Amino acid sequence: MPETNGSSPRSHSIASIPGDGIGVEVIECTIQVLRSLEEIIGTFTLHFTTFDWGSERYKKLESASPRLLQILRTASNHVVQTLDVPDHISLWGLILQIRKLLDQYVNVRPIRILPGLSSPLNGRNAGDLDWVIIRENSEGEYAGQGGTTHDDTAFEIANDVSVFTRMGVERAMRFAFETAAGRPRKRLTMVTKSNAQRYGMVLWDKVFNSLSPEYPEVQTDKMLVDAMTVRIVLKPESLDTIVTTNLHGDILSDLAAALSGSIGVAPSSNLNPTRDYPSLFEPIHGSAPDITGMGLANPVGTFWSAAEMLRWLDEGAAADGLMRAIEEVTKAGIKTKDVGGTASTAEVTRAVIKELESVFDKISC
Repeated sequence: MPETNGSSPRSHSIASIPGDGIGVEVIECTIQVLRSLEEIIGTFTLHFTTFDWGSERYKKLESASPRLLQILRTASNHVVQTLDVPDHISLWGLILQIRKLLDQYVNVRPIRILPGLSSPLNGRNAGDLDWVIIRENSEGEYAGQGGTTHDDTAFEIANDVSVFTRMGVERAMRFAFETAAGRPRKRLTMVTKSNAQRYGMVLWDKVFNSLSPEYPEVQTDKMLVDAMTVRIVLKPESLDTIVTTNLHGDILSDLAAALSGSIGVAPSSNLNPTRDYPSLFEPIHGSAPDITGMGLANPVGTFWSAAEMLRWLDEGAAADGLMRAIEEVTKAGIKTKDVGGTASTAEVTRAVIKELESVFDKISC
């Protein structure tokens, strides 16, 4: 939560974990943008602490974050990239640990086509893709239950157990209903695979049906995840707010990001809606070692994530201004290669900072 001292600017503590690869580049650029925004507006200050929880630290200590919970509980919010080490290590050694220990039980991924960007779906414009994907973020297929026996023999067995609880499903689903109720179209689609997974996902159906009457203003429907992939591609305009399980949300939101132009522009928020613990904000892309150090990384997804962080911190004017600057820059064609442009990471960053000055000059006039 922000700290205040009379009429002094509001103060926020931010833990920054650049991670590896292009994470270091886009986080550095995002901090530059936030510093500029802080100076232009003058109503808040951001105190950054950077943690070297990357693959080099892991190789030395075999632990990415030895005092993870203790340290992060003292910070307000986070801009994080995952590690460039084996995937199950990077996930369970850092990002999933943060989500679980800080009870970030909702993952929110807004999806829309920014001005100046185009979808690979022919004939689709910005109004056709304007979604919010709400992903249960604390259990389900990523519960971490399971194990192996008879390792490295012909009889080796591996089990991953999905865990669904009524509390976990209901709190994520209630957040989704409230999100849908606050959007103009007031439409919510639930996605499961309850025809084949007849216990945990049938629980999802039960909870969805039990909550629907509490939100009569929200139009609802249900989809199986395989059919949903088809609907996303063929009828994107029929969707608005989507709620789904941990795994399905992970997959569908990557597809959705690609359809909006590039995974490089997609943000996400890992929220603790009770605000008992910090929340975490990150672009959904990975460390991209193939373009690391080349100045090609798209920083827009991280900028947009930072805007979502500011909004969570009740800095709505700053969040709105940052999003307007991002949209003006993409509209002007200042874009990285992944979205059809020629600009470098640094050039996009400089353009957004310059546009921020223009945006807030207009507001003050």
